[in-house]
Amino acid sequence: MRVVIQRVTKASIHVDGEVVGSISKGLLVFLGITHDDQMEDVSWLVKKTLGLRIFSDRNDVMNLSLLDVDGDVLIVSQFTLHALTKKGNRPSYMEAAKPETALPLYRSFAEQCEKALGRPVATGVFGAMMDVELHNDGPVTILMDSKNKA
Repeated sequence: MRVVIQRVTKASIHVDGEVVGSISKGLLVFLGITHDDQMEDVSWLVKKTLGLRIFSDRNDVMNLSLLDVDGDVLIVSQFTLHALTKKGNRPSYMEAAKPETALPLYRSFAEQCEKALGRPVATGVFGAMMDVELHNDGPVTILMDSKNKA
């Protein structure tokens, strides 16, 4: 399971011209799920994502987590995070999980974030063509993969 996390001042997702999810200060999380991901990958990435100390403290040092700053979360499914690009110029998405595997893990990721935050999180629409609008804060962009825990 892979995430691309962007610290944002605001972000929103539009589907067919309508806003389906939006946040103010917080994290925009692009979530890519592969065929062998499990619930333990979800739990590990949720804990790491919400605990990342990437928000500035009063001394302007990145020392605070999303939990510390009471920030929001917007989660977007993105199978292209598992693109294979070794051969040729056309990416292969063979490593991306099929919807019947990915959707329950995507939902669990959102549910675990909500439980940890004690409030709802915003999401995109799984499998939909989405327009993502964001104001990256910093910019700060972090990549994590649950297969690289050590």
